[in-house]
Amino acid sequence: MDLDHARKIAVEAAEAAGALLLKGTRGALGVRAKGDAGDVVTDLDLASERLLLDRILTAYPSHTVIAEESGLVGAAGGEWTWLVDPLDGTNNVAIGLPAYVVGLALCRDGLPQVGVVHDPVSACTWSAVRGRGATASSGARLTAVHRPHSRGPLLAWIQGYDVARDDPTLRRLKTALDLDARRVLQLWAPLLAWAMLARGDIDGVVGYRAGVIDLPAGALLAMEAGAEIRALDGGPYEERVDAAETRSFVAAHPRSMPALLSLLG
Repeated sequence: MDLDHARKIAVEAAEAAGALLLKGTRGALGVRAKGDAGDVVTDLDLASERLLLDRILTAYPSHTVIAEESGLVGAAGGEWTWLVDPLDGTNNVAIGLPAYVVGLALCRDGLPQVGVVHDPVSACTWSAVRGRGATASSGARLTAVHRPHSRGPLLAWIQGYDVARDDPTLRRLKTALDLDARRVLQLWAPLLAWAMLARGDIDGVVGYRAGVIDLPAGALLAMEAGAEIRALDGGPYEERVDAAETRSFVAAHPRSMPALLSLLG
């Protein structure tokens, strides 16, 4: 398997989907509810996903694809599986907020090998291949940073849509962050948060019961930029993913991790 070629295919597909999204956000979106937890889906999600599925399956017809809207495409349990998020930040798009990205990950037996995140608004693409680092479309390498802050770290928060507002762990974590972090960003576009960590724009990401469709691409991007990911209790983070699971985690530069874990109690 040529992972450099897979990254090229993924970058081209994500950028084509991004062009479709950028044009589509200027017109009617066709927004409708998705489930009972406040999530929504638009005609753009579906159109972007069709484009991505066509590109990926044309290049790799024997691969499995798990997509945000379509679910499993192809046989389950294959060696190579693509995870597709055609529009990460749909709720933002629905209210006219231009904070959204396209994400693709290629996993081998559940372990992320290639990750691509494309931001249509800034026309930037960030990608990573396992063991080879993470880069921007400009060619610049991405590097997570350690910056001691007297007023606390700048963090991004990610949570799953099925988390109840009165969840005791949710309330404990958010209270701790509100008290001790300098600022907590709730972008509702997890892949954008991962890209910000990989670029060194923020100090860490805290996730609680986050969905897994967009997780591998972002996590690989951050790790290849030098970030570390741990479980909320500081224990090991399991990199292999199952599309049906959710994850809770802390991600930061290794030198920033002890203070962040201490902040969470």
